[in-house]
Amino acid sequence: MKKLLFFSMICAISCGDSPKSPEETARLVVESFYNRDNAELKKYTTPGIYQSYISVQDQFTNVKAEESNFSVVRDTVYGDTAWVKFNSAYADRPETFKLIRKEGMWKVTETGLRERSPF
Repeated sequence: MKKLLFFSMICAISCGDSPKSPEETARLVVESFYNRDNAELKKYTTPGIYQSYISVQDQFTNVKAEESNFSVVRDTVYGDTAWVKFNSAYADRPETFKLIRKEGMWKVTETGLRERSPF
């Protein structure tokens, strides 16, 4: 019985949310923004960028929800900072997200005024 309980606990722990890669996080942010899943959007963004996205969400999400067709063009990771350049069905040209690792999770964040992506 103890072995069964131990095995069940191991399975439950391993089935939890595993850390997402910067690419997966970028896809989740794009899809949650356009599908108005604000709980998911908040989970994968820093507070400042989340408020920015919420304030403009009505202007950009009037289109019918469709497949995002998210595809990574290029990505780079420098320690706890990552950059993901991607295409999606929602934009005419590639976009770039800056991500930072906070408490083991990648989150989309603001780009500084004079900060440039490495692409």
